[in-house]
Amino acid sequence: MEAKDIKAVYFVGAGGIGMSALVRYFIHSGLVVGGYDKTPSELTHRLEEEGAQIHYEENVDAIPQACLDPKHCLVVYTPAIPAEHKELQYFRQNGFEIQKRAQVLGTLTRQMKGLCVAGTHGKTTTSSMCAHIMHQSHLDCNAFLGGITKNYGTNYIVSNSDYVVIEADEFDRSFHWLSPWMSVITSTDPDHLDIYGTKEAYLESFRHYTELIQPGGALIIHRDLEMKDHLQDGVRRYDYALSEGDFHAENIKIENGEITFDFISPIENVLQVQLGQPIPINIENGIAAMAMAQLNGCTADELRNGMNTYGGVDRRFDFAIKTPELVFLSDYAHHPKEIYQSARSIRELYKNRHITAIFQPHLYTRTRDFYQDFADALSQLDEVILTEIYPAREQPIEGVTSELIYDRLAPGVEKQLVKKDEVLSLVKSRSFDVLIVLGAGDLDNQVPQMTEILRSKMKK
Repeated sequence: MEAKDIKAVYFVGAGGIGMSALVRYFIHSGLVVGGYDKTPSELTHRLEEEGAQIHYEENVDAIPQACLDPKHCLVVYTPAIPAEHKELQYFRQNGFEIQKRAQVLGTLTRQMKGLCVAGTHGKTTTSSMCAHIMHQSHLDCNAFLGGITKNYGTNYIVSNSDYVVIEADEFDRSFHWLSPWMSVITSTDPDHLDIYGTKEAYLESFRHYTELIQPGGALIIHRDLEMKDHLQDGVRRYDYALSEGDFHAENIKIENGEITFDFISPIENVLQVQLGQPIPINIENGIAAMAMAQLNGCTADELRNGMNTYGGVDRRFDFAIKTPELVFLSDYAHHPKEIYQSARSIRELYKNRHITAIFQPHLYTRTRDFYQDFADALSQLDEVILTEIYPAREQPIEGVTSELIYDRLAPGVEKQLVKKDEVLSLVKSRSFDVLIVLGAGDLDNQVPQMTEILRSKMKK
């Protein structure tokens, strides 16, 4: 189906953070947009307010009339939707063009200059940083992001620019549909082994991804990665890290809750960069984002201003309370390396304070594959409260529970197992110094209530 023939787009799984950015794109393009999602959320309600027709039960009769014409309706689905989904089966049986979200993004990277960020972790923050730098520069950009940005209150940025910033997702090899102009690769710590099977297959997937970068473009890769890249002729290669590489930082200062550093670059050094979201891990994320923006023509002042005004992403080191008496935040970290970086950052920010984490493990397979790594990462903290595993798309695996992590926490770490529905009463009954909620499941939905409870206790 050619773009000019598309009059409507239907999303199976409309409320996912990545899918919703595409929903917004097609609404903005003036097409009829319909969709299904399993559960209503704040995000789906906002999409409905913006013009999407979304329903919450598998029901072919609920599909909007404009989305029932196979000649003019494109169907987009997420790999998280099961193959037996009734609506997806209907579309397959009736000759509709059906594409994964990544296929649609891939088309956009062939129509525009795709600035893509891939990696096991760090990609949402790095891509949103790059998008903000580009958007406030003379270059501008479009963006499809994996989180709601604090600067814009959305995961979709629209402009008339030729550039599009995209978070490149390795789940289900989705990023193989892309044709990046440039790409950052932040990390390749094995994940999604339920799909890839082995670490070697996971690393090979990233190697293949680097082959897709267009001649004339560039790869900006963290220098400590185990993977081997394989670039087409005419693709430039740069590496980066915290304190070494083509792009790196010098004169890092962390004091009074602020972080500044000098950005060292083969193009032009940028001195006295101040992080708008002052978290130690964001130094490296910022180096990668600034590198890609600079390679496309952002000036030193634009880089400096973009980093200083960057506000962060919902659920990424997201502070709800920040006072001398109490610090409360949430973080989407759900892979052992992410947990490690998050714990290290919060320990660096609050050196002499008692840090408690409430962690909801995400996926049975991930817990099975990495329970020792989770325990090691969490053991940097003073206290760990574990809830049951969030299953997402999976069925339970016998013998795989949060106790696998609990039993392996380091001696001296205070620890507790609780049910998710007991968390609010626990927060109500306890006092905390620094409290962080970790994980990619649904425990984050309780953060507003936790904030309310903690604030009311502070007033007493």
